Amino acid sequence: MNLLALLGAGASVLAVARSAAHQKHPLRAVLAGAACGLAGLALVNLLAPYTGVLLPLNRFTAFVGVVLGLPGVIALLVLNAIFL
Repeated sequence: MNLLALLGAGASVLAVARSAAHQKHPLRAVLAGAACGLAGLALVNLLAPYTGVLLPLNRFTAFVGVVLGLPGVIALLVLNAIFL
């Protein structure tokens, strides 16, 4: 993996951890965001035959879904629409 990708991943994890630390229940906030992100990824892939939109499950999309949550999945969909 290249250094730029690792730096971006580390910055994302730190930003999410800092944001969660300001919550009343930080672990619950992180787990809820991760669950929503994975549910969003699953929903996009389950509806792929009807919508024609597919986000393949790989390391990158799983990382974005777990760390960034539902906003990350939406960003992946926007990037998919722009570049494909």
